Amino acid sequence: MINNPLIFAATSDIAGKTRGKAFPLSDLENRLEKGVGWTPTNVMITCFDAIADSPFGALGDLLLLPDESAGVTLDFEDGGPVERFMLGDITDLDGTPWAFCTRSLLKAALERLKAAGGVSLISAFEHEFQFKTGGDQPGQAYGHGGFATRRLFGETLMAALDQSGLGVDTFMKEYGAKQYEVTNDPAPDHRSADQAVVLREVTRLTAQRLGEDVTFTPIRDPAGVGNGVHIHMSFLDESGTPATYDENGVAGMSTVTGSFIAGVLKYLDSIIALTAPSDVSYLRLTPHRWSAAYNNLGFRDREASVRICPVTAADPSGIARQYNFEYRAADAAASPHLALAAIIHAGAQGIEDALPAPHVTEEDLSVLSPEDLEKRGHVRLPGTLEDALQRLERNETVCGWFPTDFTSVYVAHKRGELAYLDDMDTAARCAAYEAVF
Repeated sequence: MINNPLIFAATSDIAGKTRGKAFPLSDLENRLEKGVGWTPTNVMITCFDAIADSPFGALGDLLLLPDESAGVTLDFEDGGPVERFMLGDITDLDGTPWAFCTRSLLKAALERLKAAGGVSLISAFEHEFQFKTGGDQPGQAYGHGGFATRRLFGETLMAALDQSGLGVDTFMKEYGAKQYEVTNDPAPDHRSADQAVVLREVTRLTAQRLGEDVTFTPIRDPAGVGNGVHIHMSFLDESGTPATYDENGVAGMSTVTGSFIAGVLKYLDSIIALTAPSDVSYLRLTPHRWSAAYNNLGFRDREASVRICPVTAADPSGIARQYNFEYRAADAAASPHLALAAIIHAGAQGIEDALPAPHVTEEDLSVLSPEDLEKRGHVRLPGTLEDALQRLERNETVCGWFPTDFTSVYVAHKRGELAYLDDMDTAARCAAYEAVF
């Protein structure tokens, strides 16, 4: 059959969806320079493909410029088509980064971090997902049987991720029904967010090639487990030396790490609208779900919003190389670029304000009274997306991190998403998100 190979130029938008346009592969060199046309109102397309109230209307033109360093060419060697896609940046026609391009927002946040703390970021996104196809196997949480059932998928996925340029790490049967986890190696700067988008798309493609279907939805069943995205972070100084750890710091945190995490915790209840941005995200963010419910830092505590992760090294230099912390109040309804940008801005604000390292909690905060929580400097995170959106738009500091009108456009987009769900009960809302993520 005749064939003109296509490549898909992609953006991870504020709906948490990977959207774009395809063009002939033979035209790549031209498109790297001239891009493909894009429309401002596209930013108002919700994850359900409804268009929220748009301030742009039918006006305006943009460019989506593919980035050759963020390209994927994937051949499953099964007789099917070769998958080709390339992430890129959205710009005005003169090349100026567009105010609502999530990748450009992340790059700006990283520049702020470098200016504030003299450090660059190394990070990795850890993903949980569930199969929508195939039967469940009770008693297989973390089990070999559950792994073996999906061995073909896992081995195909590892090969596909490797071919896509990601350093593969682990694949495992998770706790929940038909739930699995996949991790990849850390990457510098904005590349970790690029890789998170690639991992999600390649995981879906792998499932499709094997006659399966997967979902990264924050939660399928309110009575079941949720699917989180845990973002691991560490720093390098200007010489490339690890800068996250200080053996004399609180729980091993360097000064820059302590202030960064303090900033994240201070602004967490406002940025969570960007990192856990679906209606059903808040079914997961409750006590005793091994997720996050308060703005606390835990030491190896999987119910903390931010936790200091374990290391296996014993000598200071080895510990410094391994030492990292993990942001746990995120899920795959969020664009990886926007979620990471929000976290970095909060951390950079903490560095600029020289906030002291936060206290490390080692208790169940859900049993404390509101008065005791306040004394310790903790707040209960929003219980709904609408609550989170209100905290975001009321926080002038957080709004000021982003271009003018970003917050109002984002909030309007999300309220358009909520309007789509108006007449649905909880089960129907879960099903709606399962279908699109």
